[in-house]
Amino acid sequence: MTTFKEIRGTAIQSVSSDPSNPEEGQIWYNSSSGTLKGYKTVNAWSAGGNLNTARNSPAGAGTQTAGLAFAGGIGTPPFNTDATESYNGSAWTAGGNMGTARGELGGCGTQTAALAFGGSPPSVSGVTTTEEYDGSAWTAGGSLTTGRDQLGSAGTQTAGLAIGGQISNTTPSNATEAYNGTAWTSGGNLNTPRYQLSYTRSGTQTATLVAGGTATVPAVPGSTAATEAYNGTSWTTVNSLNTARTNFSGAGTQTAGIVMGGSSPPPSTSTVTELWNGTSWTTSSNMAAPHNFAASGGTQTAAFVAGGPGTATEEFTGIATQTITVS
Repeated sequence: MTTFKEIRGTAIQSVSSDPSNPEEGQIWYNSSSGTLKGYKTVNAWSAGGNLNTARNSPAGAGTQTAGLAFAGGIGTPPFNTDATESYNGSAWTAGGNMGTARGELGGCGTQTAALAFGGSPPSVSGVTTTEEYDGSAWTAGGSLTTGRDQLGSAGTQTAGLAIGGQISNTTPSNATEAYNGTAWTSGGNLNTPRYQLSYTRSGTQTATLVAGGTATVPAVPGSTAATEAYNGTSWTTVNSLNTARTNFSGAGTQTAGIVMGGSSPPPSTSTVTELWNGTSWTTSSNMAAPHNFAASGGTQTAAFVAGGPGTATEEFTGIATQTITVS
């Protein structure tokens, strides 16, 4: 009979407590509980509570149990809203209205300390307007150096990033700007100028990730799979997405990111989810329905996506350890 050691080259360890940082595929025997355990990542999507207001192209912030969705387009043609909603992991409730109704904006931070910037109010493209949220009301912040919409975003209210985007409906941008809670300053430029990045949120001001988007005008068929990592000063090209896409949702960190949905290629909407481990992207379980131009937030193992279009919310959960009981 073939043994585990012959298959994997290692023996099954007997330990009194579970490893703190097991590897994918690792197996061990827990002598304290008398169980054989294996580590395997199992990812699944489930339905969450619906938004109160159906919307397209909102921004998002926060976590799966303390999330935020704000602004976006409503109706046909899209009429932008200033509405904010807070999520508790089960239901959405109305919050304070923004000062400027808009869609296709950047957003980051937490449910009680969020940042909104750029976007397109009615009949205007690529504004510089920035607003800060304290959990109940929005107030004006420092203006972006360059007005743009459909831009990427990351970080916090006092250490945010605005990445790429579209300038005046004509030009993909490679610009990065950093926010210190008062003003925006220029950072390192992307290697690939791109827009339709509004929903990329993976990391901090000094360690973030951007992937996909559109590098051409007009958008069709310009979706890209290119991924870049930022160290606070410069961008480095890393391994690409498996599926090129635009207008997708994102969450997580530079070493544990998640992207979901979007258009791939435009105008076909997608349910595909991909996970980033700091080196490469792998395909995970699909969402129940396509989300395009949707709000998002959370972590790689506990993310949410809402709207884009409609009111539907979906929650992503990563379950790490499966246990086999030994008799």
